[in-house]
Amino acid sequence: MARAGLTTETLVRAGAELADEIGFEHATPTELARRFGVRTASLYSHVRNAHDLKTGIALLALEELADRVSEAVAGRAGKDALSAFADAYRDYALQHPGRFAAAQFRLDPEAAAASAGPRHAQLSRAVLRGYDLPEPQQTHAVRLLGSVFSGFVGLEGAGGFSHSAPDAQESWTAILDALDALLRTWPARS
Repeated sequence: MARAGLTTETLVRAGAELADEIGFEHATPTELARRFGVRTASLYSHVRNAHDLKTGIALLALEELADRVSEAVAGRAGKDALSAFADAYRDYALQHPGRFAAAQFRLDPEAAAASAGPRHAQLSRAVLRGYDLPEPQQTHAVRLLGSVFSGFVGLEGAGGFSHSAPDAQESWTAILDALDALLRTWPARS
């Protein structure tokens, strides 16, 4: 065990908590060192640099989010699966805004391949099985869902819906209804 109980896992988890408190972009080794009451150099035997720390937080966030979505969609199909998937995504973003931002962090190809990122795509495709979309339409639909969910929760988290009616929940429900209708009638392309 290292000084002050520092391990890579401890630092990544503390970095994730810090990201939720003050923003992912501010979760740095320097800020973590302040929190642990150590010099920044003390962290570098556990995380090489700020990029390494951010990668660790991103990997943690992707894993947590995939676990939540997987649990939410288990045993569901069609609109129920779509809504469960979307709600798990939105709830995670609202509860963990810094981690949600971390999940969008660009990973190097090796880290991306080893991350829970591919699981997110598999979960999206599992939801889409209820809509019977062929390839490549399924890939387009996965990208649409990711774009809509990320866009909505990003705007909501930034306060973009807090100053107008109707309530964001009402819009969320309407968007999920519209996505369900779109997926059921997705135009076939050759």
